[in-house]
Amino acid sequence: MQKIMEPAFEILYLVVGLVISILVLVRAKKRLPFILFGIMGLTLVFGDSFHLVPRILDFWSLGGENIVAYLGIGKLVTSISMTVFYVILYWFFKLRYDKKTPLALDICVYALAAVRIVLCALPMNEWTSADAPYLWGIWRNIPFFVLGALMVVLTFKWAKENGDKRFSLAWLAITLSFAFYAVTVVGAKFVPALGMMMIPKTVCYVWLLCMGLVASYKEPEKTAQDQA
Repeated sequence: MQKIMEPAFEILYLVVGLVISILVLVRAKKRLPFILFGIMGLTLVFGDSFHLVPRILDFWSLGGENIVAYLGIGKLVTSISMTVFYVILYWFFKLRYDKKTPLALDICVYALAAVRIVLCALPMNEWTSADAPYLWGIWRNIPFFVLGALMVVLTFKWAKENGDKRFSLAWLAITLSFAFYAVTVVGAKFVPALGMMMIPKTVCYVWLLCMGLVASYKEPEKTAQDQA
């Protein structure tokens, strides 16, 4: 059953994520925040496809003898794309709320993202190994979780300050996605079934994308008079 249901879910996710991202870009027109949001969605789908497509092929026994290497490289690409995803999300909310954030906050976001990417790129991760070091899976995720926690606080605070009903639960989607991801990172090596927590994690990202899609349709484009 898993060989049918999980690949079906992953294909559905990639298709839905792609469609939502394209629709947001189409609706964005000249609204830079939504252009960024659409690009963010495409980054998410593009990065995840590097891991999910080999995984789907592996489920269907079509991956060949190099599938472990393909899966490992896919995880590396996904790890980097997810980091970029949150940097773009940060900029989306800055533009949406016209936030003049302190330079220190910007540097903190970029530094956490940069450290995460550098840690992911180090050879000690042994991405293409069937038995990659468990501890490196923890180390490289520490700055990522800190970045996630920062985004939870900012999205909650900014949405509340601006009375933004469209993204009032963005903080919850981010929180849950990291919670499910943490369970997988920490426990999947010991209890493989915990890897299934990536499914609700993925649902949380689709939920977040849907928030942007609804906002792009519900919020009219600013006229020249509004922008004056």
